[in-house]
Amino acid sequence: MRLAILGLGLIGGSVARALRARHAEAGLGIDEIAAWSPSGGGPAAAVRDGVIDVAAASPEAAIEGSGLVVLAGPAPVCLAQLDDLAGSWRGALARDAVVTDVASTKSAIVLRATALGVRFVGGHPMAGRETSGYGASSADLFVGRPWVVVPTTDDGAVDAVEQLAAATGAIPRRMTAAAHDEAVAAVSHLPLVLAAALVETVAGGQIDRRDWPDAASLAATGWRDMTRLARGDVTMGAGIAATNAAPIAARIRDLIAVLDGWLADLERRGGPDPDELAARLRMARDRLESMP
Repeated sequence: MRLAILGLGLIGGSVARALRARHAEAGLGIDEIAAWSPSGGGPAAAVRDGVIDVAAASPEAAIEGSGLVVLAGPAPVCLAQLDDLAGSWRGALARDAVVTDVASTKSAIVLRATALGVRFVGGHPMAGRETSGYGASSADLFVGRPWVVVPTTDDGAVDAVEQLAAATGAIPRRMTAAAHDEAVAAVSHLPLVLAAALVETVAGGQIDRRDWPDAASLAATGWRDMTRLARGDVTMGAGIAATNAAPIAARIRDLIAVLDGWLADLERRGGPDPDELAARLRMARDRLESMP
């Protein structure tokens, strides 16, 4: 069986690296890994590295004869590729081929695949880093991390995707698309928006900050850690926000309500109460320390 990966950046490249490093493709019945990307750079480098077998010249060439197809681009790209798989690429796609994805949002993609009649199982490995591209990929990126699989009534397809996830060292976890999107809006997407908003607020962009040069000269690990996500792939981030807008917006409203509480405490008549501020900070710290 051939495995096709459309998009060989950080995640797609890490899938291929993990399978090859763990000698896992044989256990999955995979005898060839093919990949395609718009630039062709990642697949060409992966062939030189011995990570994949074929750098395909086109998406159709990659999926031809493949039993499993992984869509490894941003969510909007996955949506467009599903349209192509049901349209102009249909002749290259084997009738019983299983299609999955590794995008950061699920509801829009699963709905599109269902409407198009593609044999599809949504997936999302909960692993990544702020750097992007095939050069940033790693064979151990998924080890011990959850890999969300959106179940369908097609048990064979679901099993194939769960086996792929496990073969990379990840831990398959079944979730509905809606539950996934609500959860990642809180722990992944809101932090991304917050990091970008922090840069806009402090370093300028939406607000003109003439004091930024002085602040920048004093910035240390706190600033670096809080803004790390804003250094990530812009196309990926925009796709996340566009395809999970409502859950992210709901989390932003929750954040605004909490920040309004901080404003009230800081602007209290007579000055802030240090004990109440300490209580807020202590509650946040204790909440984190009580988490598994």
